[in-house]
Amino acid sequence: MTYTDRELMVIAAAREIGDGELIFVGMRLPLLAGMRLPLLAFALAKRTHAPRALGLFENGVVRESPAPETPFTMSDPPNIAGALWSTTTGNIMALLQQGLVDMGFIGGAEVDRYGNLNTSYIGDWKRPKVKLPGSGGGGDIASLAKRFVIIMPQEKHRFRERVDYITSPGHGDGRDWRRRVGLRGGGPSALITTLGVFRFHSETKEAYLASFHPGQTVESVRTQTGWDLRVAADVGPTPQPSAAELEIVRSCDPRGFWTR
Repeated sequence: MTYTDRELMVIAAAREIGDGELIFVGMRLPLLAGMRLPLLAFALAKRTHAPRALGLFENGVVRESPAPETPFTMSDPPNIAGALWSTTTGNIMALLQQGLVDMGFIGGAEVDRYGNLNTSYIGDWKRPKVKLPGSGGGGDIASLAKRFVIIMPQEKHRFRERVDYITSPGHGDGRDWRRRVGLRGGGPSALITTLGVFRFHSETKEAYLASFHPGQTVESVRTQTGWDLRVAADVGPTPQPSAAELEIVRSCDPRGFWTR
């Protein structure tokens, strides 16, 4: 069975969604690559193990079922028609502020060992080499959702010992940092990449490699990680997609526009 690394990312992301959960799907930051993948993950989860999950979009849309056609932006007609609720960004953010959102998906230009994300500046923020789009809803999701999942391509220059700028807080500098600074949300629970799946240690809050994707090894993941990579004692290959999972993903992205 053949599949792309992005198809596997979608399937791994879908497995993070629980039935009945309120999921902040989001669709922003296309230049950071992969931010349509959570939408496909939501569609897969709804059609398999999480039929009662609800999807939130920061433009004010709540969907009980995925759009019949994968939209290019969250305000495209397919995402509006048949929505459970079409409201305002303020009302959607209020759900976050009330602690009602179970999980959100976030991507970034950079991530570090504690799951802090940068979508603002590369280099010194006072004189940046590159200026990026900023937070959007990412900082809110990271601060207030019960947990969030990071999904992004893995390249060493993006997997930093410390990000240049914290746009969306992960676990800060580790351990009880989130509690100390007063963040209500639980922080990142998983980091899904083109090479593997990382999780976060329950005490130190440092990312560790939980599984490597088929065709990868611990060492190949380590070479693309910019910090001293921790590895789970039971690390092994990420479970491969089933034929049924791939069929659903490909039906949502028939031309492979997002998953090639």
